[in-house]
Amino acid sequence: MILTGLILGAALGFVMQRGRFCVTGMIRDIFTLRSWRGFTALLIVIAVHALGLALLTSTGVIAPSVKPFAPIGVVLGSFVFGLGIVLAGGCASGTWYRSAEGLVGSWIALLMYGLSAAAMKYGALSWLQKGLTSYRWNVTTLPALLNVSTWVFAVPLALGAAAAAIHYLRDEASRPAVAQLTPRKSGIAHLLTERPWHFYPTAVIIGVLGTLAWPLSTASGRNAGLGITTPSADLTTFLTTGNTARINWGVMLVLGLLLGAFAAAKASGEFRVRVPSGTQAVRSVVGGVLMGVGASLAGGCTVGNGMVETALFSFQGWVALAAIAAGVWVAAKLWLKPQGAQGSLVASPGPSSLSDATPTQRTTENLLGGIQVAPAGLLGGSGGVAVLSDKRAPAAQTPRALGSTPEGRRQFTLDTLGAVCPFPLIEAKTAMQQLRDGDELVINFDCTQATDAIPRWAAEDGHAVRKFEATGDAAGWTITLEKAGAAQ
Repeated sequence: MILTGLILGAALGFVMQRGRFCVTGMIRDIFTLRSWRGFTALLIVIAVHALGLALLTSTGVIAPSVKPFAPIGVVLGSFVFGLGIVLAGGCASGTWYRSAEGLVGSWIALLMYGLSAAAMKYGALSWLQKGLTSYRWNVTTLPALLNVSTWVFAVPLALGAAAAAIHYLRDEASRPAVAQLTPRKSGIAHLLTERPWHFYPTAVIIGVLGTLAWPLSTASGRNAGLGITTPSADLTTFLTTGNTARINWGVMLVLGLLLGAFAAAKASGEFRVRVPSGTQAVRSVVGGVLMGVGASLAGGCTVGNGMVETALFSFQGWVALAAIAAGVWVAAKLWLKPQGAQGSLVASPGPSSLSDATPTQRTTENLLGGIQVAPAGLLGGSGGVAVLSDKRAPAAQTPRALGSTPEGRRQFTLDTLGAVCPFPLIEAKTAMQQLRDGDELVINFDCTQATDAIPRWAAEDGHAVRKFEATGDAAGWTITLEKAGAAQ
């Protein structure tokens, strides 16, 4: 029966990859973009899951067991986990499916996540795990505390999530259409592997899969639903010790998630091995360790606590979600800051050759990396064009002039190849602020989440999309934006 975990995991991985479903971004956008649009998708997952669990428990199909609430472990662990997912560039499930897209930084984070979780649960750090989770309150879920049916909470949550979704869908309909890539496929192939999946239908599917996970997992002897942290620790323990007792339905689930996401990435042309810079590699190591330690202490990650325990209306689930959000907020304040350029990006006639120019001005790279900026006057060329390039993209180390467009607009380029989300969007916003109305910004990126984030930002701020296309068979895209005078 554990093979059903592989099948359900494959479906989950495919859906998450195609829907760009990452809880890190959903929570992060609340603080960085002041938008609850993404978080509404998480509420939809919880609501659908809660309705499904209420039905399964009321009919006696499953009997979930919820541990007494461990306040210290849950709050501290979830906060640490929130810090880690920002550094790693994705939550637990997001790190698994981004690994399937070929992001070596996610491979590193996933390795450290599994090792640290295994150390907390079964190894050298188990003393820390036991010490910080031994103090518990004798409460489990809100329905149990109030002695009411789970339906009392599930139905209002579902209605609230539906109302929020309708609000954001109407808001989207009133805004300019978001630019999309030119289709290369048609029919079912286009719908499944090419056309962007909207957050909200994706959330409904994930909620249904989360519900189905319970009876399938229970049939294998594992009384639980979706989970990422313990299965990751079990898989790591098996790989390092050969202990076959650790192979269970949950391990099959995460392996299936990886396979399903890989199939989706290959089918959509979004798989490519992408090696991070040294800075991003360090961030992946630190982020992965914080994720493993934090999720182990908290008793779950953004899936186990953020989707499953919340659907059971446990104290652990909702407190953990709030503490994760607090960690993301602090991490966003500390590390998600645009790296402003020294000097101006205003294009102007420059020297006839680079030999006449002074050295290129550039920003100082910190933990997040940064943007290199070549002032326009140093580049020469007919348009005197400035070039922005990301230090993480080796091919962009030498500035090159693009010239002006046939319409006479000045054109700049920003290379963010190799940068994980949200950095392509952060750097694009920073660069756009330094341009004049009517200037064009060519953004090169290979982060799959940015295929939605950048065009959506452009539509919301009023920047015209002049071109949006894939750069080749390997994952990578380029989008050309014209700065709008009314844009913020």
